[in-house]
Amino acid sequence: MLTKQDDRTGKRKKDFIWVERVSYLLDNKFNIGGFRFGLDPLLNLIPYAGQIISFGTSILLVLIMLRNGAGSKVAVKMLLNVIYDAFFGAIPFFGQVFDFFHKANQKNIILLREHYFEEKHQGSAKKLLISILIILLVVCIALFYFMWLLSGWFIRLLGTIF
Repeated sequence: MLTKQDDRTGKRKKDFIWVERVSYLLDNKFNIGGFRFGLDPLLNLIPYAGQIISFGTSILLVLIMLRNGAGSKVAVKMLLNVIYDAFFGAIPFFGQVFDFFHKANQKNIILLREHYFEEKHQGSAKKLLISILIILLVVCIALFYFMWLLSGWFIRLLGTIF
């Protein structure tokens, strides 16, 4: 008779296999001259819609693994991979090239495999989230300071013209 634990483990393995297949389709399905790529860079050839479909699918993969008990630390790392991919993938031309080389879904599969089968990336994500917030705060302060300097320069420039 199957216990709840066996049932959860079986569902986790089944979902992991499904996530692995979708990830393979998005990042490594095709091979041309030894160079592997998937649907992700091809979808990004469709303005806006391709990026939205790719980002949505990647987020769905993360949510499925969260539902199956992925820890907060690995979940934050996976979300950072997806956000990083979406942010840089949205930049015209650079994003096309970036998507051929940065395979966020494949990196997430590696993180999941390490989490589930090698017991890595366990524990809380508090330190990681605090580090990210500090970095964002420093970047925002630097950006505001730069804008302050730029506006002062612009006002002085207008003062010399008029």
